[in-house]
Amino acid sequence: MSDSLDLLRGVNLYLVGMMGAGKSTLGQVVAQRLGYHFLDTDTVIESVAQRPITEIFATDGEAAFRALETAVLQQVVAYTRSVVATGGGMVLRRENWGLLRHGVVVWLDVPLTVLTQRLQRDQSRPLLQRPDWQAHLANLMAQRRPLYQEADIHLTVPGGESVEAVGDRLMAALRDRILPEATVAAPGDH
Repeated sequence: MSDSLDLLRGVNLYLVGMMGAGKSTLGQVVAQRLGYHFLDTDTVIESVAQRPITEIFATDGEAAFRALETAVLQQVVAYTRSVVATGGGMVLRRENWGLLRHGVVVWLDVPLTVLTQRLQRDQSRPLLQRPDWQAHLANLMAQRRPLYQEADIHLTVPGGESVEAVGDRLMAALRDRILPEATVAAPGDH
């Protein structure tokens, strides 16, 4: 564990961004550095529903999936000391933003070219199971970008950088964002 154990004072860290941005991979690394638990909302959804997300989309539709996603997030916010990787569409519902605000929200902003390369052989993404998936991915990114921009921290993640290096940059951004707020009180203030 590092000197960062109490950096967030128990508050959850939520990672948002497009599918393929590396939220789950980075989340595990950052959770270990913070001494936090790691949760992936998509994994929790599959566990609760007892079926894969692709099947939820196919049989129940996207609206039912989004409702389940919100229900899972409502449960997750009750935990503390967790790094939470969210699904790419988590930001679509205003209600979810109200829940995410209980913690620190970090947007992993990965260029479209990198996402396209990472997702080209991925059959697990229901929104990309179509012939024009690359154009659809670009449209989804354009629609979601203004929502992702509401995050507390915007971390640009170009391709080719190691997860450890991205983790280092995220930890530095957290220190820059959190520690100045912690030292605002004047001596003698309670």
